[in-house]
Amino acid sequence: MSQSQGSFFDGGPKTMFLSGLFLGVAVSAIIGFGLAFSLLAGGKLPTGGNLGANNPTVPTVNDPTAPPVAAGPVKPVDDKVDHIKGAKNAKVTLIEYSDFECPFCSRHLPALEQALKEFPEDVRLVYRHYPLSAIHPEAQKAAEASECAAKIGGNDKFWQMHDQLFAKQQTLGTQTYLDIAKAIGLNEGNFKTCLDSGEMAARVNNDTSEGSIAGVEGTPATFVNGQLISGAVPYAQLKAAIQAAGASK
Repeated sequence: MSQSQGSFFDGGPKTMFLSGLFLGVAVSAIIGFGLAFSLLAGGKLPTGGNLGANNPTVPTVNDPTAPPVAAGPVKPVDDKVDHIKGAKNAKVTLIEYSDFECPFCSRHLPALEQALKEFPEDVRLVYRHYPLSAIHPEAQKAAEASECAAKIGGNDKFWQMHDQLFAKQQTLGTQTYLDIAKAIGLNEGNFKTCLDSGEMAARVNNDTSEGSIAGVEGTPATFVNGQLISGAVPYAQLKAAIQAAGASK
């Protein structure tokens, strides 16, 4: 009579150890895949950033017919602190939480510029920082570079730096910041000292914290007189929100 085949539990210690190790690795891989799938499906990062709003491979779908999302309270505009473009006494204020390395923020920029052009007396734009450093490694330093420009040259130099950072989004880095500073006429030594010191990091971080309190989870995030529109929406949707808030041609 032949000997019957032994069960799994009849194996020696080495067999048991290797089998258990293999099973543990397999279970861990399955759990990790499930977590990754959940993050992608939800479009959220653990830091609060919106993956769908920033990663070109996972686009955010916006419904042009959907009303703005009620959120806030967003911090009121401070003329002495905020970076503002447009009519001083505008009926409608667009507060834009943005990230210089975010491709969807760059895509949304023409809609904001069109709003300022079409409603020159009724719309003003306020830029605030919301760098998603978890997926955009240069976003924080680019934001600090814009604040160094503002410190040295005022609001006009901030907006010149803002425009150039978006224009050179694919090459963000220290040399790009220095090149832009030179091109827009800033004192290069003062700019480099400011940038290297990190002294503007607190200013950037304050914007980010205040944005999170107001309901921002990703970029771009546009408050139209306090009502939040998330994502890079078509200009028609932004225009409808602006007109609903009181602007007229």
